[in-house]
Amino acid sequence: MSREIRTEPLTRDAFAPFGDVIEAAGAPDKLINQGLCGRHHDLARLDFGDGGRAGISVFDAKPRALPYSLEMVERHPEGSQAFVPMSLASFLVIVAPDAGGAPGQPRAFVTTPGQGINLLRGTWHGVLTPLEAPGLFAVIDRIGETANLEEHWFDAPWTVTG
Repeated sequence: MSREIRTEPLTRDAFAPFGDVIEAAGAPDKLINQGLCGRHHDLARLDFGDGGRAGISVFDAKPRALPYSLEMVERHPEGSQAFVPMSLASFLVIVAPDAGGAPGQPRAFVTTPGQGINLLRGTWHGVLTPLEAPGLFAVIDRIGETANLEEHWFDAPWTVTG
């Protein structure tokens, strides 16, 4: 098995098994505010599980570069997690399908400026990986008392290339 992952552009169709692309693409669903604002409505399947609530945090991550060494992925079994960049910078999104409780073959997507993502509950994913500074993100995820983090460390790292 090759330990190299080539990046691909982030598109709604390619990312659909893992979550949602959050972007203002195409015509808005409706015009609001006296016709001066286009609303792109309900773009993410947010899920905070029983006993959880939505929370908004700000993450400030250091930029990384390609090639990138992927040593670990994580998932959140109790809720979805959305990342909305607070600047017009690209970031790397690494996801993997579930393969019997462990991550399968990882995939790597590169966003275009202005795209955000929502990871579905239980989706294996890499850590927040901005490719440019600043690495500021609004993160909408589950706040609750139960454990909501599972990590998987690979026996050997994957190399993500452009």
